[in-house]
Amino acid sequence: MMTVIVVWGLTAFAATLLAGILAGVKNRAISFWMGWSFVFPPLVLFLLFLPKRQGPRPRNRSLDEEDAAEA
Repeated sequence: MMTVIVVWGLTAFAATLLAGILAGVKNRAISFWMGWSFVFPPLVLFLLFLPKRQGPRPRNRSLDEEDAAEA
């Protein structure tokens, strides 16, 4: 059982690194793809087949922008 856990952990870590690189190349939100690929490593295959996004890379709103949107 310990081997399964270690293999899953290494796979999740490798998928996270690969997702970060692929998201950067494909102009996608890096933290989004890294986070979800850590939770569900096969998702990196989905990212691999997505087309490259045109325009600026999406960015997360800052906490100040989040607070201003709530008010």
